[in-house]
Amino acid sequence: MPRAGLTTYATAFAQTAPASARQIGTVKTVTPNKLNITTDAGLAISVNVVDGAKVLQIPPGSTDLKSAQVIALGDIEVGDRVLVSGHSDAPDAMTASRVILMKSSDIAQKRVAEQEDWQKRGIGGLVSAIDSSAGTLTITSRGKKITVDTTPATVYRRYSNGSVKFEDAALGTLGQIQVGDQLRVRGNKSDDGTSIKAEEVVSGSFKNLAGTIVSVDAADGRLTVKDLATKKTYSIKVTSNSNLRSLPEEAAARFAARARGGAAAAAPVSAAASGSASSRAAGGGGSGTGSAGTDLSQLINRLPQGSLSDLHPGEALMVVASQESEGSDTLTAVTLLSGVEPILAATPKGEASMTLSPWSLGGEADGGGM
Repeated sequence: MPRAGLTTYATAFAQTAPASARQIGTVKTVTPNKLNITTDAGLAISVNVVDGAKVLQIPPGSTDLKSAQVIALGDIEVGDRVLVSGHSDAPDAMTASRVILMKSSDIAQKRVAEQEDWQKRGIGGLVSAIDSSAGTLTITSRGKKITVDTTPATVYRRYSNGSVKFEDAALGTLGQIQVGDQLRVRGNKSDDGTSIKAEEVVSGSFKNLAGTIVSVDAADGRLTVKDLATKKTYSIKVTSNSNLRSLPEEAAARFAARARGGAAAAAPVSAAASGSASSRAAGGGGSGTGSAGTDLSQLINRLPQGSLSDLHPGEALMVVASQESEGSDTLTAVTLLSGVEPILAATPKGEASMTLSPWSLGGEADGGGM
């Protein structure tokens, strides 16, 4: 899942690391007695490793040094993740008395394993009820109500407002989750599928809408979209992290037929423009209001990335975005999907349409590396 593990590891290691200076980042070069790293804040730091400094390797997922192995500085490779502790010599230089290492190859293996586990034991949905005293959540996933049972050991991650990067999800709490949030949970499901014991929960507040493009400003990286359900116009910011995809005509017709419950033909495009469909918030991780929603989100991950210049006024879009603030008319695009006119036309007015997921497990999962 997201690289929110950075905070976990740094907090855990801070309990035993010297308080003077710490940096966490990715190794760019290695020379005798020196590392050059790029921190997660994007800073280039030159690290002098003094004689006698401890160099320890831990497996991904560790939050203490009980399983650490002593290694040589020469065992560190470009791409490895390190937490260095010592004292600062300058804004871009420090001397390390201890280096804690996670091998990039180990992180990659764990990432794949966790991605597979999320696919196998994870479900997503829209939060419909919260009982904080009982530690339970109710989500709607693929038309079903599912009880999410949490424990004191449940790990919470929260997707931040204004961020379109799934890896930016930070450690959170049960209290941050609200009705209407999109949520992804991993754990053991009951035999009848009506409940799940949560080991990890990722949540966020996103805006899902379906609308028509009013204007496109490719130079400024913005477009305006009129929501078909509310008739409200939104300014949508498109960044380098936004996913812009176009659904092939054949696939759009297939999903439209599923949205109708199996009807063979797609309704005219003009029906979508009349406001006959709207996109509501639905399950995270690719879970929409039905199986078609799940397949749609999975398909998007395999489509080629487009550009803002490919979009034109009058074109229909399905959008998932983060809001800069509650109630704001300015959104930051997570995913923009064009070519969806048949899908929007297939859903009667007032009935929830299939929706897009705000996140993807493919390529963005993080196995808990530093």
